[in-house]
Amino acid sequence: MFSYISLEERVPQAHPLRKLRAVVDALLATMNREFEAVYARRGRPSVPPEMLLKALLLQILFSIRSERHLVEAINYNLLYRWFVGLNIEDKVWDHSTFSANRERLFNEDLARAFFERVKLSAQWGKLASDEHFSVDGTLIDAWASHKSFKRKDDDSGTPPGRNPEVDFKGQERCNDTHESTTDADARLFKKSQGDKSRLCHMGHILMENRNGLIVDVEITHASGTAEREAALAMLERRGNRNKRATVGADKGYDSKAFIKGCRKLKVTPHVAAKDKHSAVDARVTRHEGYKTSLKVRKRIEEAFGWIKTVGGLAKTKLIGQAKLTGQALLCFATYNLVRMGSIGGWWDAHHA
Repeated sequence: MFSYISLEERVPQAHPLRKLRAVVDALLATMNREFEAVYARRGRPSVPPEMLLKALLLQILFSIRSERHLVEAINYNLLYRWFVGLNIEDKVWDHSTFSANRERLFNEDLARAFFERVKLSAQWGKLASDEHFSVDGTLIDAWASHKSFKRKDDDSGTPPGRNPEVDFKGQERCNDTHESTTDADARLFKKSQGDKSRLCHMGHILMENRNGLIVDVEITHASGTAEREAALAMLERRGNRNKRATVGADKGYDSKAFIKGCRKLKVTPHVAAKDKHSAVDARVTRHEGYKTSLKVRKRIEEAFGWIKTVGGLAKTKLIGQAKLTGQALLCFATYNLVRMGSIGGWWDAHHA
């Protein structure tokens, strides 16, 4: 007995992944130059970059915790096979092959290129503002433990055993003298007095205020000035710099250096004022737009909440700032696609 199964017929016409795949395929069709640069020229055939990227999109959308589980799910899930572009009889890659190809093919440049394509499609559809923005930062836990945070001049080596006892109580540890042996880019940091210090990276995003889409992403070392420095860098990269703009931000950005930097970039800083020694004056606070910016900027937390609960970036599984930057760009690009789908009425998370 023979049976012919068509994946195209198995996927419901109204399924939200249908429209998403059409949008993603259209964006990937404009990236031939980027994909051509990373294709393997010799040796065993690699995972096609287009399939690799779409598989990583599935991992983010459906909160699949590891690449081993992702490849396993693509093997038996017809919907995932169809989305990635595999036929029913095609052999799925081994998880080790997939991970090795992700290490080689999926870099920060490729992720940035895809993120920019998604942003341009939002701007073309008049979904993104080029006048009003919000900025904020968050901590992303590093894939490193406190035990790996050792003195830079420590040559004693690692104690024997798989999980050795390390007693650092009573020691004064700081980033100037200590470094993680697991992830050298991680920093020991806390954002508030009541929080605990932990090894982490810092993620920053620039959101446009019309529909809450993310228009820029930056990953930096965690420090007390990183948020303000990254915000100015992202504002400088924005398009149409000759046009006046506004940026909403919380009290952490209330400093003379940040406000002066914004004015130099022709950006009006709508920063929440501190109770004491604020650098925000009446030139800004007297306008109605100031109150509007402070209200709208809170929507930026939705993006951070989404990438941490759905996108799996509450704690990165990657080592190094460069790899994390690529993952963060892909996460926020996926968030933008979902947000654009919700605005357009074709994305329904309950039926995905």
